[in-house]
Amino acid sequence: MNLQGKTVLVAGCGISGIAAVNLLYEKGIRTILYDSNDKLEAAEIAGRLADGVQTEILLGEMTEGTIRRTDVLVLSPGIPMDLPFVEAFRSAGIPIIGEIELAYLCGKGRVIGITGTNGKTTTTALTGQIMKNYFDSVFVVGNIGIPYTGVAAEMTKDTVTVAEISSFQLETIDSFCPQVSAVLNVTPDHLNRHHTMEKYIQAKEDIAKNQRKDQVCILNYDNANTRRMAEHIRASVLFFSRLEKLEQGVCLDQEQIVYRDNGRTEVICPLSAMQLVGNCNVENVMAASAIAVSMGVPTEIIEKTIREFKAVEHRIEFVKEVNGVRYYNDSKGTNPDAAIQGIQAMDRPTVLLAGGYDKQSEYDEWLKACEGKVKALVLIGQTREKIQQAAMRHRITNILLKDTFEEAMKECEQQAESGDAVLLSPACASWGMFDNYEQRGNLFKEYVRGIQEHEK
Repeated sequence: MNLQGKTVLVAGCGISGIAAVNLLYEKGIRTILYDSNDKLEAAEIAGRLADGVQTEILLGEMTEGTIRRTDVLVLSPGIPMDLPFVEAFRSAGIPIIGEIELAYLCGKGRVIGITGTNGKTTTTALTGQIMKNYFDSVFVVGNIGIPYTGVAAEMTKDTVTVAEISSFQLETIDSFCPQVSAVLNVTPDHLNRHHTMEKYIQAKEDIAKNQRKDQVCILNYDNANTRRMAEHIRASVLFFSRLEKLEQGVCLDQEQIVYRDNGRTEVICPLSAMQLVGNCNVENVMAASAIAVSMGVPTEIIEKTIREFKAVEHRIEFVKEVNGVRYYNDSKGTNPDAAIQGIQAMDRPTVLLAGGYDKQSEYDEWLKACEGKVKALVLIGQTREKIQQAAMRHRITNILLKDTFEEAMKECEQQAESGDAVLLSPACASWGMFDNYEQRGNLFKEYVRGIQEHEK
């Protein structure tokens, strides 16, 4: 798609939308920046653009006149595809793309695309560090916090871009084609957005829809949804597995992560060398290793990076030990499957802080994993009564409902004794009480760091 000489309307005035307008302006492309929230201030939005960037800013209801003078619509990932104004553009025959597609069109070099319900951020961060330790020009972008469009203009033909990509972003790709793609796992999530599990799975699989046979797709053999994807993906599939000894792929062999290829076994790293905790992180390291192998990175570089790599912020992140209690921030555990991984990583009686925005998830499998491990369950947010009802079915009886995050933190501190853990692993999105999971995790850490040591 050639955007030169066209008018591009960017929908959404958040980080992605601002970065998209900056990129388009730098490429000499005329833009309109739009947001349906008429309570926003155009002057404030303009102040967030890069110096010298000019764009028309429209707020409120979309008009037919604006649709008629738009050639391409760029959607920010938080905007659902089935909103009326998006349908109006589609009915008018106007191409609709997202930030990932726009950045891919404007960027250069090789791309690694990583998606999955859980583990994306850790795998992307680790893969990015491995790439930086081997290649000269590397960008780590996408759903990890740095908009892909924010750095696309800086890329060269030698650049390696590692992109964390959500299902929302994959809904709006067209020509996006990574050299290496990875689908880490697929379990129920975001069904309020995708409506059915089948559509959610398809969105994840679309990361590989444009790949060729000479390119690679990394898939989790242990997850039934990702294993089935291998049946109709055109790219060369490389599996990783924590549970099976694969003849071809990355797996475990006597407490070591190994790569097996045509009868040859190469040790990547012993599990004892990892600073990350939990089976989920073993899988994340395997996925990153499989990606790195596919990119031609030497094993010694992969191993050295794994040995040095520490937990990503907000993902089973150890914060501090106070009065014999270890506090862990797993604010990025925004769905039940991610929260299962958080509780499984705990090796001591745990006070669990959970609850938040309702994404129409079911909580029984997560709460089943909590049986015998959670000594107190402190609940907040929109889902607290729903989780409470499910918890009672799974022999969790010490359940405390709180109205505010501060009240919940005080309760966790009171419930925990020396030798216990306090884990923030909500199993829910942060929306409603917080701007995002980062804000929630940062407030947790701020509170923990303010807890006073008892006198001995």
